[in-house]
Amino acid sequence: MTHQAAPATSPMTLLDVLDAAEPSSVAIRVPGGPSVTYASLRRQVYALAGQLKGLGIGRNDRVAIVMPNSIESIVSFLGVSAVATAAPLNQSYKQDEFSFYMEDIGSRVLITGSQDGDAARAAVSESTIQIHAALDDSGEVVFSAVGGGREGSSPASSPDSPKPEDVALVLHTSGTTSRPKRVPLTHGNLVKSMRNVVETYALTPDDVSMCVMPLFHIHGLVASTLATFASGGTVVVPPRFSVLGFWRLFQQTGATWYSAVPSIHQSLLHRAGRGGGLDRSLLQSLRFIRSCSAPLSSSTMLEMEERFGVPVVEAYGMTEAAHQMTSNPLPPGKRVPGTVGVETGVSMGIMDEAGALLATGARGEVVTRGDNVISAYEDNPEANASSFTDGWFRTGDEGVLDARGYLSLVGRLKEMINRSGEKISPLEIDDVLMAHPAVGEAVAFGIPSAIHGEEPSAAVVLSGEATESDLVAFCRERLADFKCPKTIHIVDSIPRTATGKVQRRIVAQAFVGS
Repeated sequence: MTHQAAPATSPMTLLDVLDAAEPSSVAIRVPGGPSVTYASLRRQVYALAGQLKGLGIGRNDRVAIVMPNSIESIVSFLGVSAVATAAPLNQSYKQDEFSFYMEDIGSRVLITGSQDGDAARAAVSESTIQIHAALDDSGEVVFSAVGGGREGSSPASSPDSPKPEDVALVLHTSGTTSRPKRVPLTHGNLVKSMRNVVETYALTPDDVSMCVMPLFHIHGLVASTLATFASGGTVVVPPRFSVLGFWRLFQQTGATWYSAVPSIHQSLLHRAGRGGGLDRSLLQSLRFIRSCSAPLSSSTMLEMEERFGVPVVEAYGMTEAAHQMTSNPLPPGKRVPGTVGVETGVSMGIMDEAGALLATGARGEVVTRGDNVISAYEDNPEANASSFTDGWFRTGDEGVLDARGYLSLVGRLKEMINRSGEKISPLEIDDVLMAHPAVGEAVAFGIPSAIHGEEPSAAVVLSGEATESDLVAFCRERLADFKCPKTIHIVDSIPRTATGKVQRRIVAQAFVGS
């Protein structure tokens, strides 16, 4: 494969990224479906942006997007970000969750696929403009506006160009409170992170990314998709991840890399170990594998490299940093198993509780700063006061930087549950369990999982009659599946510290392995 130079321009917004790519090159390829060139993608994005402007949607408006990975979801995100702020949401949410998130962002518009999104559509108010997205016979996306007094398709209008400081994307992230925090990411934040990914892995227009992470997640959106656009390469977008035909699809599409959470890597390893091993001819185009969003064990990394025959690089990212902060380098750089690598276009440090930066080798809170990092959460002065110190963002993770600049994560100061990269607030689970009439006390926590890194669990003290299965079913009606505790311990009392405080880590230790 001959690698060409990446575009020499310096885009500042997402539209600039599309403008910098070779128009005739393929931007998106759907297995068994259409392919979209950069010229076509640009035209469709501008058409949606103009349509939204014609509907009266402007820079300060929020547009919720609920659909699976697809051409429609990518065009929707880029078109919305051109004139307003995109808010992609997990399509597995229940109606109450959609109601909360759309009310929290003040969404004026909801974009869904024509065949999905029923729970989201049921959650909107009568004044919300609903837009259905569908592919026509030529493989281009058609957007039809309904509801909110806007029937049919609105006339297109020329959109104003966004500025680097304009907010392109807003996502929610869980923290130490039950109410998720809103993370506003500007065009400038995103483009900087995209560039960092491109430079870290030397991506070029010849590279083809297999997108297996959901596009409502910062990992799939920035690392797999937007960074590929910044390189002028191609994104392959299967509707869903399937371990059975993954490598055959890889060969058919000429993919050169993919990025995923450890649970996906482990499922591919498991599959490769069955049936006499893996046909290595399917891996001829594979250049490297990237892992992020949850810890990758050293043994898994080394086994992957042996089985798949390419470098496996673990990275470290956060929504607040528009994804990537550090990464192990590709050869000839040194990959250090058990670390998340070195800083990539950002500054990293270790800070103590008082806000002082610590010396090399000291253990403390991981902090970062750079053009990809947000300056504040939205409407959350309490979180801003605790999360930002002298221009540094406090990640809530505990770590150590060695003399070579490699970062090792050794724990989390925050109590979030990290299930395959999905950050879950335990207090959100507490609140749901406490709503059950038979629950007197509830404490949710994460427990180790060989597949997902962590799984949510909980301990409850009953004040009435209920079984574990009753409580699990109650949660499933009110929470997305990935948030639901698989095990709920019914106990006489909740373990507490000597001072009477409930600490989730202590509660978890009492039930691990039980």
